[in-house]
Amino acid sequence: MRVTLLGTATSQGIPVITCNCRVCRSNNPRDRRLRASAFIETNGKKLVIDAGPDFRQQMLREDVRQLDAIIFSHQHKDHTAGLDDVRPFNYTQQKPADIYAEKQVIDSLKYEYAYVFNSNYPGIPVFNIHEISHTPFEIDNIAITPIRVYHHKLPIFGFRIADFTYITDANYIEYEELEKIKGTKVLIINALRKESHISHYNLEEALNIIKYINPEMAWLTHISHAMGLHDTVNSELPSNVKLGYDGLSINI
Repeated sequence: MRVTLLGTATSQGIPVITCNCRVCRSNNPRDRRLRASAFIETNGKKLVIDAGPDFRQQMLREDVRQLDAIIFSHQHKDHTAGLDDVRPFNYTQQKPADIYAEKQVIDSLKYEYAYVFNSNYPGIPVFNIHEISHTPFEIDNIAITPIRVYHHKLPIFGFRIADFTYITDANYIEYEELEKIKGTKVLIINALRKESHISHYNLEEALNIIKYINPEMAWLTHISHAMGLHDTVNSELPSNVKLGYDGLSINI
């Protein structure tokens, strides 16, 4: 399995519009972050977790020519706003795009993309919608385990595939769900900043989760400019934890 971090930023991206902080003005490419998303290649299949507003740019940057499914963690626009850009995949693969999401996310997509679901206008994106729940499911024989996490009071999903787990936008995970992550070799988890936040893990909280799970390697994602400079923060982290960055590829 190979996992590529398409984006590692929180909802505003980095640099943030109008911001003159040292992170937003940094010349280090690893301080520039698109909205959070992951590209997974396994068993000949290519999956994306979340398709936010930078989806087109991310697909072009990574030269993605095949897309077998999009899995959504939740319905916020920084994770769903790029869905219209599946149209080239519809055309080149000559089939609808397979979308996997729980009911509350599907309902939101049908509202936000009413022109897709409520019309036969030519040229609109075409989807096959697959409703998922808290039980494991498969995409072309790839076993996926949803991990229920909470984004403040909003229940959303992280996902485990074999020895890899991806969690974004969480600030609470119940014990039973943490147990589903145990044994993960590579964990990607959100850490917004060093200060506390109402709906995201801060750095200390994310490190506590990582310590409990004890993966071989953990990468932090969904990062705000308030976290600090990439190289500075990296130098302060444990040896098996690093800040993720856009374009990072991980072989598992």
